[in-house]
Amino acid sequence: MSKKLSLALVAALLSGTPAFANCAFKNETPVKAYFAAFPAWKIIADAMKECGNVTVELDQEIRTKGPAAFAANPALYHVGYVHNGTIVPLLSQGTIRPLDSLVAKYGQHLKPNQLIKIDGKIMAIALMVNTQYLQYRKDIFDKLKIPVPQTYDDVLAAAKTIKDAGVVQYPLGATLKADWNIGIEFNNMFAGYDGKYVNADNTPAINSEAGLKTLEMMKKLTEYLDPEYLTADATFVQKQFQQEKIAFANFWASRAASLNDPKESRVAGKIATASAPSAVKGGVPAVQFSWDAIAIAKNITDAEAEAAFRVVLEGADTETVQKNNDVAVWLVEGYKPGPAAKGAIETLDNNARPAPSTVWRGLIDTAISQNVGDFLLGKRSAPDTLKKIEADYVVAAKEAGLLKR
Repeated sequence: MSKKLSLALVAALLSGTPAFANCAFKNETPVKAYFAAFPAWKIIADAMKECGNVTVELDQEIRTKGPAAFAANPALYHVGYVHNGTIVPLLSQGTIRPLDSLVAKYGQHLKPNQLIKIDGKIMAIALMVNTQYLQYRKDIFDKLKIPVPQTYDDVLAAAKTIKDAGVVQYPLGATLKADWNIGIEFNNMFAGYDGKYVNADNTPAINSEAGLKTLEMMKKLTEYLDPEYLTADATFVQKQFQQEKIAFANFWASRAASLNDPKESRVAGKIATASAPSAVKGGVPAVQFSWDAIAIAKNITDAEAEAAFRVVLEGADTETVQKNNDVAVWLVEGYKPGPAAKGAIETLDNNARPAPSTVWRGLIDTAISQNVGDFLLGKRSAPDTLKKIEADYVVAAKEAGLLKR
C-alpha cells in the first residue's frame, strides 16, 4: 500500500490572530481523547475540558494502544494523538476519517502546514512540530571552553573533555530505553548517515555501510552515558538534566520548557540550544522530526466526530498557545519562537528530514527497537544485528502483504 503525505512544514511559524476566550461553546456530546503524556498535550487536554463533557487519557505508551482503540466498533476514543509514524497503521486499517468537511465548517483559520493530507484528503491536524536537538549546559561549556558540537565526532570530543573535568556525573544523556526510544535514536543517526531502509520492492536495505556506522557511533556514545542507559526514556533524561547529572543531550523540543522551569529544575536559565549535530561534516542533522497531530476515529457518529473536532480546536487555539508559548514548537496561529525553540528551528533550517510515513516504517521500526539493545550490550555483532533486523522485518512484511511469501 502506498500513501503520499503532503505537509508544508516550518512555513509561517510566526504571526498571530485573536482567539476565543476560554471555550466558545458548551459541548453537550461526551468526547473521549487519548494523547501522549508530555506537557503540551496536557495543556491542550486541560483547555479542552473547559468545554465540558471531555475526558482525556494521557499515556506515554499510547502509540501502542491507538490502533486497537480506533479499530474497535464503536471506537474506544473519539480523537487521538498521531505523528508521522503512528498514523500509518490507522491509515492501513481505515480507522480514521477524512476531516475536509469539518475543516470547511470549523477550521477555516487553520494554516496550510497544519493540514496533513493523505491522497488528497485531510486526515489529521498538526498542532506542533517535535524534534530532538542539542540542549546543553552553557555554563559548563563556557567554563571548559568547549565549542558547540556541529558533528557527532564533536559530541564525542566534548563528552571526553567534560568527563575528564569531572564536573557532572555523566557528560551525556540519551533516550535509549530498549523500546521505541532506542529505535528513534537509531533512526536519527541512520538519517545522518543518509541510510536507506528498503528498496523499491520493499525488500530491506538497512544492512549497509550506513547501518554499520550508525551502530558504531551509538556504541561510542554509550561510554559517556549512565550505565543504565537502556532504561532511559525522555523523563529519565529530563530528570538527569534537572538534577545536574548530565551536561548535554540531543533531546526533545517537547521537554525544553521543563528544563528551564525553576520550580522543578536546578539548571533553569543555564540551558542553551542548538541544531542537532550531523553524523558527518557538512551533512544533514542526525535527527528525524515529526509533526504531532490529532486524528478522529471513523467508527463513531458524525455528531461525536464534530464535537471532538471542535473541542480539540478550542484546546489548541491561539489563546492556549500564547499562554504556553515556550512549551512546544507550535504550528498554531500566535506562536512566537522563544529561546527554547532556537535549536529546533536551526535543526529544521539545516534540512533535517521528516520521519517517513509509510507502511514499512512501522515494521522496520519494530525490528530495530527489538535488536539494537542486544548489540549495545555486546550480545551480537553489528553485522549480525543488521542481519537480524532485516530478517525480522521480512517476516513482518510478508505477514503484512508487503513481500511475497
